[in-house]
Amino acid sequence: MAAERTAEGGRYSSARVHRSRSPRAPRAGLPLRGRTFAGRARGTGSGAGGGGSSRAPRPPRGPRGNPLRGLPARLMRAWDRPLTAYYVILGASLLIIVLGLVMVYSASVITALNYGLAGSFFFRKQLGAALIGGLLLVAAARMPVKLHRALSYPLLVVAVITMAAVPLIGVSVNGNRNWINLGFFQIQPSEFGKLALVLWGADLLARKSEKRLLNQWKHMLVPLVPVTFLLLGLIMLGSDMGTAMILTAILFGLLWLAGAPTRMFAGVLGFVGLLGVILVKTSDNRLARFACLGSTDAHAFNDKCQQGVHGLYALASGGFFGSGLGASVEKWGELPEAHTDFIFAVLGEELGLAGTLSVIALFTALGYAGIRVAGRTEDPFVRYAAGAVITWITAQAVINLGAVLGLLPIAGVPLPLFSYGGSSLLPTMFAIGLLIAFARDEPAARAALALRGPGFGRKRFAVRWNTMRRRAPGARPSGER
Repeated sequence: MAAERTAEGGRYSSARVHRSRSPRAPRAGLPLRGRTFAGRARGTGSGAGGGGSSRAPRPPRGPRGNPLRGLPARLMRAWDRPLTAYYVILGASLLIIVLGLVMVYSASVITALNYGLAGSFFFRKQLGAALIGGLLLVAAARMPVKLHRALSYPLLVVAVITMAAVPLIGVSVNGNRNWINLGFFQIQPSEFGKLALVLWGADLLARKSEKRLLNQWKHMLVPLVPVTFLLLGLIMLGSDMGTAMILTAILFGLLWLAGAPTRMFAGVLGFVGLLGVILVKTSDNRLARFACLGSTDAHAFNDKCQQGVHGLYALASGGFFGSGLGASVEKWGELPEAHTDFIFAVLGEELGLAGTLSVIALFTALGYAGIRVAGRTEDPFVRYAAGAVITWITAQAVINLGAVLGLLPIAGVPLPLFSYGGSSLLPTMFAIGLLIAFARDEPAARAALALRGPGFGRKRFAVRWNTMRRRAPGARPSGER
């Protein structure tokens, strides 16, 4: 058509025809919208001989990598972040406490009704103790390290006085005389003795470490070991061997962190072991608890094995996912102390293996984060105190779980942060506040928290809102398509 017009009237030239069919160059600043100049020049668009799509063919994608590849390295990088220990300690502790409140309510309803009380009686008392413990946790987390060290001696004096008053004015519970009745509630001074030993022992060893005296055995043992034996003697006056075992574990933890030689450990451990054998041999109740290990007869030794055997029944009937929350059968009277010492058995019956492994994983994470805090600090007091707290919580959890699983004799020790009992919950939550304070006090953690500032949340919201405004259609420049 263009050639005919050129021949007749000369209105169009052949050169102009060729120029009109040549690809048009894109304007400056405008996108090509997926079409490339090279593709159109090769005839990939519509036209004679084209027949295909106007888009350029995309290069083939390579195979996607395995998402699990490099996972350990990513986890290690996440674990090495400055605030990881802080978040793990806080998160694991709160999860244990919340799950413990749920299980206390589930396990204590039948016991409360048997006593003629409201079904939520024990739960409300535990919730009140948890709220008070939360205040103690926040206070301990906000206190400076110097104030913690200043509290060590007054707390030790108060613990010794109250523990010495137990044989005189204390009350007996399940054969152990280690409670003081204050009318509206009962306290167990030996639980606060654990916290006193942690703070006082850490301060003592830290001052001797600063003076370089720990390389002498007499400075390492005196007065730490005599004071610990004083606390152990006051506890054993009430026949509470479980708490005595935990204080012994705290003593060993402090000596280990202080760098005590192996022969010193062997000597102290041998003396404590001999003392323990004497105490077991002289008590029919303790001897029966050791004899019940591995027993499957609930009525053996004058029904002394009932608690351990029915605890195993509860765990065995739970299966993988349990019978359901609140559906325990053993808590209806067959399992003594279902909401205190053997609450883990009720957990296994109602939530199964999944629930028990979850609680064990939370305690493992808490312990590992505490070890990281103790290992990364340069302050000797923080190292000794954090290590002693983790030794305390871990030893108490192992003793309780071992008794429920039938691996250790029943020692009457509650599961920390989980079992019913305000006297155990309050000092333990204060100790968790200590770990949180130590985790925040790390130099890298302090720098990370300082970068956030008081208005961290408001800054993030402002940045996100400004980003949304820049991406809004009305905010685009006039020349952009």
